[in-house]
Amino acid sequence: MDKKVKLRDILVDVALQWQAIFGVAPSITSSISEYDAAMLVGMSEKEYSDYMKDKTAVAKGTDFVYRDIRYQVKANRPSGKKGSKVTMVPKASNYEWDRLIWILYDKNYVMQEAWEWHVEDYRMAFENKKRLSPEDYRKGHCLYLVKNNKSN
Repeated sequence: MDKKVKLRDILVDVALQWQAIFGVAPSITSSISEYDAAMLVGMSEKEYSDYMKDKTAVAKGTDFVYRDIRYQVKANRPSGKKGSKVTMVPKASNYEWDRLIWILYDKNYVMQEAWEWHVEDYRMAFENKKRLSPEDYRKGHCLYLVKNNKSN
């Protein structure tokens, strides 16, 4: 197993242990989802690592660039506790990207689904909508879907 893949697994394991002991998982969803999205679009781990090395945690609009396409990544993960079903999803606050990928995880950070939107389609569909749901993002292009998804 590649060292970087193993690091993802270790990070998830530690976050889940933290949640078991302290009640709330550390905020790793954005880091995990950006990595997973890069892998989904075909970026190698080395390319992703090389790209991210000089980046900061706060970047406006674009989470990573691959093959001259600027990607914005959004994600949700229910905690598994009662009432934690995902009903609202994060909305892009700007349009300084070419494609947006939304990922839904289960409570163990296992990807259940991933949907892609091109910026103009996204703007037309959601610019005037205040609240977005998983059903909204599911109208995009499906990149990944687990059959019998029960996470939502």
